[in-house]
Amino acid sequence: MEAFSALVAAEEAAGSFNPDAKNIAAATNAGLAYGLAAIGPGIGIGYVVGKSIEAMARQPEAAGMVRTTMFLGIAFTEALALIGFVVFVLVKFA
Repeated sequence: MEAFSALVAAEEAAGSFNPDAKNIAAATNAGLAYGLAAIGPGIGIGYVVGKSIEAMARQPEAAGMVRTTMFLGIAFTEALALIGFVVFVLVKFA
């Protein structure tokens, strides 16, 4: 994506700058940033749920406590994706 930004800078210097090119570059970079921000929480939630299922299978009597802790872990992990989305919106519209 840096190559596209360099291309926009070169067009601007040459005088053949398209005003929409900057918006396209911003949207592309913001989409890439949000896509990368969603990978980590996706892996984290999968790991949390997998380990919780494993714990419930090993000790069924503790399933209620494990489930509650699992949902807290999912909520905290999902907060990372929401922060990524907020950054995406700020980059896109700022």
